[in-house]
Amino acid sequence: MYRTLTALLLLTLLSCPAAASMRTIQDGTGRTVTVPDSPTKVICSGPGCLRLLTYLGAQNMAVAVDDMESRRSRFDARPYSLANPQFKSLPIFGQFRGHDDPERILTLPEQPQVIFKTYPAMGHNPDELQAKTGIPVVTLEYGNLGSQRDRLYQAIRIMGDVIGHSDRAEAVIAFFDAQIRELSKRSAGVPEKDRTTVFIGGVASKGPHGFQSTEPGYPPFRFVHARNMAASGHGGKELRHADVAREKILEWDPEVLFLDLSTLQMGDGASGLFELKVDPAYQALTAVQKGEVYGLLPYNWYSRNYGSILANGFFIGKLLRPDRFQDIDPAAKADEIYTFLVGRPVFSRMNAMFQNLVFTPIPLN
Repeated sequence: MYRTLTALLLLTLLSCPAAASMRTIQDGTGRTVTVPDSPTKVICSGPGCLRLLTYLGAQNMAVAVDDMESRRSRFDARPYSLANPQFKSLPIFGQFRGHDDPERILTLPEQPQVIFKTYPAMGHNPDELQAKTGIPVVTLEYGNLGSQRDRLYQAIRIMGDVIGHSDRAEAVIAFFDAQIRELSKRSAGVPEKDRTTVFIGGVASKGPHGFQSTEPGYPPFRFVHARNMAASGHGGKELRHADVAREKILEWDPEVLFLDLSTLQMGDGASGLFELKVDPAYQALTAVQKGEVYGLLPYNWYSRNYGSILANGFFIGKLLRPDRFQDIDPAAKADEIYTFLVGRPVFSRMNAMFQNLVFTPIPLN
């Protein structure tokens, strides 16, 4: 295997044109990496990496994809992928979640000049991958729109700098900040004790889950100052994904329930929707009794869907504070967000995948 890789690397180097001008950068994990001045061909390894490239308007630089992009299923709730069907026809360089194949990379019809890699501790080690392919590997910390927003912004800036799209990187960051500020401003001024109590169930995490699966630090709730019951008792600390005991949900009895529709992947007899319909305990919840259960776009789908997170925020804001969001049509706002980030309005396609339950009350009878 090692001899094969060495031969492939030598062949690749010998067949390349004169070396391009190079420069040194620091990547997301502090590694010093030497990259070409103006790369035009890249690959993106790891959850969310190709999403970031698309946000930067550089999706046409991708010369290959991991096998997540070639999968065809009933559900594909990644707006960046829906907006770029050409990804499905690109060559495959490795398996999803960062399990790259150096030999396949070296035999791609078009050789990448840079490999971007999110979640660098997952899958193939970045230093080994760089040594085996001779291609610079730039790691990125994917971050989130909560306490790790600085990591997300750093990732966008690093990728933008490497590919020469720094202006677009700053525009994307400014867009995120502007949307979050607007959500917060429209929803501000409600004392903590008077805020609507909420809970979201069915949140995916490396696959679909049932209704007890939630996100204690769910950003849309924070953006609109809703009282997330799953975050209570943690002193404001942002916690990551959690499975909450059913008894705790019953004890909280939130005023409004939300269902992350990624749970529908589990099928008609196992999803969070199925649980809400058939479990007598859930049927006794006040929100269920009053019809206050609403469908939301998937939070995670090959890591966090940032555009969908913002879109969910505007729907939740309008639902909880209709007087402050009178001018907002959540579906139109979602398409505005998607058009800016991925280049096309894809809300209707996303909604159709999930039984047209996005941003609507969910019938449970």
